[in-house]
Amino acid sequence: MRAIRLHAFGPAENLAYEEVEAPLPGPGQVRIAVEAAGVHLLDTALREGERGPLPEPPVLPTVPGREVAGTVESLGADVAGRWLGRRVVAHLGTVPGGYAELAVTDLGRVHEIPPNLDAAQAVAMIGTGRTALGILQFAELGPDSVAVIPAAAGGIGTLLVQYARNAGATVVGLAGGPAKTALVEAAGADLAVDYKDPAWPDKVRAHLGGRCATVVFDGVGGAVAREAVALLGPGGRHLVFGWSAEGVRGGRGHFVEGVSESVLGPVMLRKAGGPDPLRTLESRALTEAAEGRLTPAVQRFPLAEAAAAHRALENRGTTGKVVLEP
Repeated sequence: MRAIRLHAFGPAENLAYEEVEAPLPGPGQVRIAVEAAGVHLLDTALREGERGPLPEPPVLPTVPGREVAGTVESLGADVAGRWLGRRVVAHLGTVPGGYAELAVTDLGRVHEIPPNLDAAQAVAMIGTGRTALGILQFAELGPDSVAVIPAAAGGIGTLLVQYARNAGATVVGLAGGPAKTALVEAAGADLAVDYKDPAWPDKVRAHLGGRCATVVFDGVGGAVAREAVALLGPGGRHLVFGWSAEGVRGGRGHFVEGVSESVLGPVMLRKAGGPDPLRTLESRALTEAAEGRLTPAVQRFPLAEAAAAHRALENRGTTGKVVLEP
């Protein structure tokens, strides 16, 4: 089969498109003919040799990627024959192998893809969607809410915009450049502003007409987040779930008196509950998309162009969830 393989840590150019041995499903596993593989910003850090939230960096050589969707084409022992030919999506967990034409995973990680979703949309919801719903557990959005969403054109951001809009909140989406702000507006934001414009906070204040933000969904940090948090009123919430921009945890320059700051991580899973909180969030995310309440934005790259996808992510040149298609 063809796959993307990393032989040495370093730049995106180290991602090689080559022939590799197909994985075999073991007991309790299925092999999926991959139609879409998710690309995450974490993948770019792992490519550089960082371990991120994983116990250790990847063992080389490795086939990156941990989110796949496609059709079950082979079964391991103890897997019922009814799974053969099913359209499925799975998050592979800490095990890599997604950037490939074939991927193996435990049956317990598999969800059937709702009939009205394509593989790329399903991949977007299994990882990015579950994270968005995990974050939203802490937002308590309603008609009186004013939500400010930095990186609103990203995979998580576009879902947060839609969810907040559906809850009746006033939604302010921040994005870089006219193409991205157009996407944010199309996702349902009441106001989409370009954070590259130094006057953007004043534009938001003028739009709100004296109202203060009640929640900031912060996955980027840095100067944009600090300015966004300054829009919060007393009792406002600053929900931190990432720090893609330099300086997110650098000092306390974004702190505002009376603002409740929450750094979200494993706490999202504890709140989701159930015997398998991750699976609970995955199921909820797929249901939200299947029933039309959330529509993931997707940017597609051919599998062979994984290096280009990584470069685009690192340079903030993508919108929505990035996926590779063999």
